[in-house]
Amino acid sequence: MSASEAQPSAQKHLFPHQPHAAASSSSEKLEDGMTKLPNGVILDKDGKPCRLCTSAASWRNLTRQAKAQGATSTSTSSSTSPSAASKPVAESTSLPQTRDDCPPDVEALGRSTWTFLHSLTASYPAKASQEQQGEMRTFLKIFSRLYPCWVCADDFRTWMAEPSGRNEPRLSGRADFGTWMCEAHNEVNRKLGKKEFDCRFWEERWRTGWKDGRCD
Repeated sequence: MSASEAQPSAQKHLFPHQPHAAASSSSEKLEDGMTKLPNGVILDKDGKPCRLCTSAASWRNLTRQAKAQGATSTSTSSSTSPSAASKPVAESTSLPQTRDDCPPDVEALGRSTWTFLHSLTASYPAKASQEQQGEMRTFLKIFSRLYPCWVCADDFRTWMAEPSGRNEPRLSGRADFGTWMCEAHNEVNRKLGKKEFDCRFWEERWRTGWKDGRCD
């Protein structure tokens, strides 16, 4: 969901990792003790870096750091200055264009998934049967457990299970479901400090196209 619009702008990311959740600090190390992790790298449940939970910039810093340490290890074994091993790798300030044929990072995965989820609400029946509501409820439960970024999945499950029940999926029909999905997306936007989408326009954005004809 990357396109900006003259109407309220569309949301841009999926249930991305929260800045505080499982993010590495300068004191965390990989399981094999290879090196300190760059900021922003998210660890998987096995303690290793999770590519699908980490931004492309942070992943590039991680691979650059691993290569640098490999080179340092080789040189120190040949009696190079011992101080070289302690030099930190500077975080990348440039953002080279991401290739389309590489594994997605958390942001690319998020954009694609939001597109899918909002399109799912757009194709949902105007009035759903009990069977259709049950199928969608089952899908959302499975989705929130199998989504590739485990931190994002945990966050979505926690949001849906809010004790008051206000975030439970509203599945009676397209209008309610579409608004609910928009609210779920806006929850993420708030956490990331991004502009929220005006949910009154969710159907124009994801189903019918804008009334000014720009999508025709």
